[in-house]
Amino acid sequence: MFLGDRFGHLAYSTLVHPGDTWAEMRESLETYAPAVKARVSPDAAYGVSLRISASSAETLAGDPAERARLKAWLDEHDMYVYTVNAFPYGPFKGRVVMENVYEPDWATEDRVAYTCQVADILAQITPESVSPSIQTAPLAFRPKVTTPEDVDGLTENLLRVVAHLIELERRTGRRVKLALEPEPYCFLETTEETVRYFQEHVYSAAGTARLARLTGLPASEVMGLVRRHLGVVFDICHQSVEFEDIAASLRLLYAAGIPLFKFQAAAALWVPDVTAQTVAALESFTDTIYLSQTTELKDGELTRFLNLSDAIAAWKVDSSGTREWRTHFHVPVFLDDLGEFRTTRSGIEAALRVHAETPLSDHLEIETYTWDVLPAHLKTGDIVDYVSRELEWFQSALAAAVADVGDGV
Repeated sequence: MFLGDRFGHLAYSTLVHPGDTWAEMRESLETYAPAVKARVSPDAAYGVSLRISASSAETLAGDPAERARLKAWLDEHDMYVYTVNAFPYGPFKGRVVMENVYEPDWATEDRVAYTCQVADILAQITPESVSPSIQTAPLAFRPKVTTPEDVDGLTENLLRVVAHLIELERRTGRRVKLALEPEPYCFLETTEETVRYFQEHVYSAAGTARLARLTGLPASEVMGLVRRHLGVVFDICHQSVEFEDIAASLRLLYAAGIPLFKFQAAAALWVPDVTAQTVAALESFTDTIYLSQTTELKDGELTRFLNLSDAIAAWKVDSSGTREWRTHFHVPVFLDDLGEFRTTRSGIEAALRVHAETPLSDHLEIETYTWDVLPAHLKTGDIVDYVSRELEWFQSALAAAVADVGDGV
């Protein structure tokens, strides 16, 4: 839905639905989007965040009639696509994903071709009133990036896609934006690391020279164009798992001149005090098909685990001392208290206060894609109810943030 020129577009991520192929995604879109629209935006145009897998991209790119059908269906139902999740390349639902979600990564030709294909599709199916964004992986799983040459290869492929986006706008008049999403245990993990990567590799003299060669344009032009087409997704869940000060991280990106192309509201699981009782309760969250990267704060030091089960195993070896955990398990944004533990919803509220002061992005999204693997005691309705409640909560929280800023709070 459109929240106005100041705050932009808001949607929930259709990554929550089956959508590994275009047939699955189309069925999910046509089943759930009208029901959610009827509840949260019955009388106004409704924005869609669309998952497009590599399989879906191949189908849509090769079938002009299907692209036309999609656009006609959106128009008929007063809907529009303004952002795409092109992070998971392959299957994402109903099977073990774990670190395979990053494959193929930005070291590969497959990731380059896929992202360019998605950009071309967006230029055709989105209304001219929006500049659509593409959410993509944080370059690579951290253990795979071990040398400066690895970083150079990732950057080369990234700049090749930026060059494609520049040419796409020149040719069609449609601006498509690519947004990297930092995530725990990835090459781009913390906000500070992300800023450093942009400064040292993308905005550097070498990065500028390379993009100039790729586009055939002078350096003076590409220095502005790279910011026009390449930025970040700020997933509040991910950065909360890193124990970041969310408001400070947002201001750091802003001060560094790195565009925030998507502002993603998501809450992580938070255990303020790890005890035998909370560990027992957490066991129900370990049976998941996704990574559950977990960060521990103990004695002022951070320790990172690839999965919640690894953190639990370490605690069972040595449970001495006081510690707190935050784990990458997306939980409903309208919840704060989960009984034995909490959520990092306060990070979303802090981000909204910054956004209310100076809007940082016109693409807003709620990404709770784990409804299907939530423990049973958190499942209290159907998927339409879940995502509608999240959208309603977000709008209420944004309104409260705007009021706080207006009151000088």
